[in-house]
Amino acid sequence: MPAADEHDYAVWTATWRGGMACDVAGRGFTLRVDEPEEFGGTDSGPMPTEMVVVALASCFCIALAWACRKRRIEVEGIEIDVRPRRAPGEPRHGAYAVRVRTPVDPEVIAPAVDLARRYCWVTNTLTTPPVIEYEVVGPA
Repeated sequence: MPAADEHDYAVWTATWRGGMACDVAGRGFTLRVDEPEEFGGTDSGPMPTEMVVVALASCFCIALAWACRKRRIEVEGIEIDVRPRRAPGEPRHGAYAVRVRTPVDPEVIAPAVDLARRYCWVTNTLTTPPVIEYEVVGPA
């Protein structure tokens, strides 16, 4: 792994558990990731691509709650739906449709949605992808 600096975050480690499943552990949490049966898994957890959708939905939900507080918009509830769309002929998502559901009037909450878009880390990561570096080391 590249050298750590003061801006690095916890390392998350994926450990293969047989078939198409792995457990991912970091910061005191463990998550199961698997594939559905039709793709050779046992469906014991969300697929990796679904974890990306989970990250986007949850990060934007938290960012919007924060933005509503900053804009002094009273909100009783926020739900974020994210629908991924596969890129035709490619092994990746090509688009995400994000829907904000809240009892607040759309015109009232729009400024908070714009602010949340600017501060949502997952949105920013997906719209300006980071460099990904791979390294192979000795026995696990």
